[in-house]
Amino acid sequence: MSETVSFGYEDVTPAEKTARVGGVFTNVAARYDLMNDAMSGGMHRLWKDRFVRRVKPRRTDQILDMAGGTGDIAFRLAESGASVTVADINPAMLDVGMKRAQERGIDGLVWTEANAETLTFPDRFFDAYTIAFGIRNVTDIPKALREAHRVLRRGGRFFCLEFSTTQWPGFAEVYDSYSHKLVPRLGQLLANDADSYRYLIESIRRFPDMPTFEGMIRDAGFIETKVEPIMGGLVAIHSGWKI
Repeated sequence: MSETVSFGYEDVTPAEKTARVGGVFTNVAARYDLMNDAMSGGMHRLWKDRFVRRVKPRRTDQILDMAGGTGDIAFRLAESGASVTVADINPAMLDVGMKRAQERGIDGLVWTEANAETLTFPDRFFDAYTIAFGIRNVTDIPKALREAHRVLRRGGRFFCLEFSTTQWPGFAEVYDSYSHKLVPRLGQLLANDADSYRYLIESIRRFPDMPTFEGMIRDAGFIETKVEPIMGGLVAIHSGWKI
């Protein structure tokens, strides 16, 4: 791993990024849906539905939902009857998710504080690994991908939903202006926190493009990798298999 990593448009030490990302998500945990609505115009709900349809969770599956603290993906996965473990490095996000699960009467989910880079689960334990809008905030992404590969059983499926770079002519410029100028203002207006929202937008710009990230997934050991662009690549579903 290099001596510096990106925190938005800044280059910082790995330890500083981990700490500062933790601060961002502690700040936004209580307003996580609001944050995603601001960043996606509310479309994140449809994208998450589509993502879970691609996972095709089965009743017999053991699924690890990484960086899933507030439960958005886990609640959808659990409708299949699958056994879902929700893991997140941030306890504030987990607190929000557990409260939401209680309010919705959703039982049976396992909630655990965990770092995607250093999972404590045994080798070949899960049938599927999901991560939605979380991988770009990981300090050492290749290490997290290798951990995902390690904890999956043979035949296990990896799925990642993440912002990317849209290839639609004209739309990229419109979204870039919206995200850089309006989203931090909304963050200040609605959550009194422009800086956290500004980082989240900047982190999208620093994230690898679709072919590069697909290559990183292959380098971690996955085969039959696939990228499914949404809205021209504004968001993408990445997937791969472990053999």
